[in-house]
Formats: sequence, structure tokens, C-alpha cells
Amino acid sequence: MKLLSFIAAGKASYGALSGDNIIDLGKRTKYPTLRAALVAGAMAELKAAAMGGAPDHKLADATLLTPVPDAEKIVCIGINYKGHILEMGRKLPEQPSVFLRLHGSLVAHGADIVRPKISNDFDYEGELAVVIGKGGRHISREAALSHIAGYTCFNDGSIRDFQMKGSLAIGKNFATTGSIGPYMVTADEIADPSKLQLETRLNGVRVQHTGLDDLIFDIPAIIAYVSAVFPLAPGDIIATGTPEGVAMGKTPPTWMKPGDVLEVEVSNVGILRNTVVQEA
Repeated sequence: MKLLSFIAAGKASYGALSGDNIIDLGKRTKYPTLRAALVAGAMAELKAAAMGGAPDHKLADATLLTPVPDAEKIVCIGINYKGHILEMGRKLPEQPSVFLRLHGSLVAHGADIVRPKISNDFDYEGELAVVIGKGGRHISREAALSHIAGYTCFNDGSIRDFQMKGSLAIGKNFATTGSIGPYMVTADEIADPSKLQLETRLNGVRVQHTGLDDLIFDIPAIIAYVSAVFPLAPGDIIATGTPEGVAMGKTPPTWMKPGDVLEVEVSNVGILRNTVVQEA
């Protein structure tokens, strides 16, 4: 099942994708948002509601929102692919590198990502992100996958000069520089996330292509580590890191510029597509 949040006919809701149509689960269930449904552990109810009746909206008539617009936390893992470690000239980390992104730094599928007027060093980072379904603290590695509600595509858009000369948090949190979506594929459709393939394309040209089995810290290890630091809540998003091929690793760097189209594709999950514009 593919679950998405959207605006249609002037109203925000969420639903299930059915071909080129949307079944509005916000009006068919008692849960007003996808996060509310996740908090209630209502995935079975959503699936049952999605199987009945005709679609409510055409996908083309809806404006997509980020999959969980009101997620409590957006957690990102840095330097987590072996190939990316080599291209950045870094040493293998002893533990995951964790940082947070603000909601305002991310846009949905189809929305513009914005190159800020104070920097041209705009980089892409294609990633797989997980959405937490069952929260908890000190989640064991063995139980970690059972805490996942679903998977989505993520672009950890980065302003590299501010990141490298200032701080990671600043370089990763410029307004509307990253993206997520287009929807969340429920975990029951992904038997083993380590078998997934990630590809990033800039103007149709492949710039990143790696299997999730190249992760230094796999998804169970990430969930176990992060949940030992703070409790995870239903709807929380964890981006798992980017592979080699980022613009910063090229000579000269191939920074994104206005008019560029970025696509992040994860096999069996979807394609996240955004166009770069210049900040006014």
C-alpha cells in the first residue's frame, strides 16, 4: 500500500494511492492524519478502508505534501555508505553520525527545491528514509524492522560551503533545500530493505547508484542506536545516508543550478522528483 498526504479541493488529508487516483482515508476513518493513524496502530484499518469504494480524487488534481507533514522528528544519518566515505576522504565511523532536519527545510515531491542566494554550492544526497510505525526507547536490533511503518525517498539537499566552513546543522537546514516523498510504501511490501537499490539522477543522468547493502550501519543498527539516545515516536522519519556520487566529490563539483531536475529513485519504493529554482 502506498500512503500519501495531500491537498485536494482546498482540504488537507491523506490517503492510499490507487493507480492514478487517491482513496481519501482522512474522510473514511476516524484518524485525521497519517501520523494519527500510526499513533493508533491502525494500519490494518487503513488497508481495509482503502479496499472499499471508488477513489475520491485524481492524483493529478491533488498537491502532494510530505508523507508525514507533522512528524515529530526528522533524523538523518551522515557518512553511512562505504563508497561515500572514500570519496569524502573520511575514516570509517565507530558509531552513526546523527543530525536533525527542520520541517521547513523539506518540500514534497513535485515542489521546487531552492538554491539560496547566498551560496551556489547546492548539493544533492539521494537516500532511503524509514517512517516509524511503533515507537519506543532502546529498541533492539532484532526488533527494529517491526517498528517500521514504511519507506520513502529522501533528498538531503546540502549547502556545502556553509556545512564545511560553519556547521553541519546549518548546511543541512536551509529553507526548502531538501525533499521527501512522493509517498510511503508500507513495510509489508518490503521484505528486506537491504536488497533495495538507490539511484539519483540529475537532468536524467545517473549520478548515484548503490545497493542498500553498502550501508555501514544498516537500518536495524540505526534504529537501535537512535532509540538508545531518545524515544522514537510513530511518524518519525529517519533518513539512512547517501552513497558516493555527490556533487562535492567530483572535480570540479557539479553543483545543482536553477532549472535542474533531480530524481531520487529507490527500487520498489518510488521516484522523488524536484526542480531547482533560485531564491528570489
